[in-house]
Amino acid sequence: MLAFLNNDLEVISPDWLEEMVSHAMRPEIGAVGAMLYYPDNTIQHAGVLLGLRGVAGHAYDHKPRGYSGQMGRALLTQNLSAVTAACLVIQRKIFDLAGGFDENLSIAFNDVDLCLRVRQAGFRNLWTPYAELYHHESATRGQDDTIEKQQRFRQEIDYMLKRWGEVLPRDPALNLNLTLERADFTLAFPPRVTKPWQF
Repeated sequence: MLAFLNNDLEVISPDWLEEMVSHAMRPEIGAVGAMLYYPDNTIQHAGVLLGLRGVAGHAYDHKPRGYSGQMGRALLTQNLSAVTAACLVIQRKIFDLAGGFDENLSIAFNDVDLCLRVRQAGFRNLWTPYAELYHHESATRGQDDTIEKQQRFRQEIDYMLKRWGEVLPRDPALNLNLTLERADFTLAFPPRVTKPWQF
């Protein structure tokens, strides 16, 4: 097993690793992600949704801890296209089979890219709300607030769009009637699909 952990995490649930590994051991499961909170007890990561704001974003970002989400979704273990590598567990053989992290994505979206390649290899990625940690996001690397960092981020966006442009707006975990502008599972207006309900 490989566990990827940012150095700005703080454990909340003492059995977080057992929870994640128990899923990662399942033969059909690829990457396993955790429920991460900001220090103010709002959700930082409840899984990754493809296509949000262009490339990808975190479900239920900034909703309060304990928020149930659409029909209780934020409280349920579920398959998702991607999870953040800020706290990710995966079998070493699956990580190697997928080709590991892509060095062209040094900061942003390397986890999304990995998860998409894991999915492409025939495995399901999974997120569990029962592994809870605080994530003091960007506490060590800082914000993307310089011209160089912004240029790097733009290059990583372009790289993802070139590689996964056909896949990103069609996340099977996000109904085509829902918006890509926000991470709260609300209806898109205007609609992203029209009759006969084709993209």
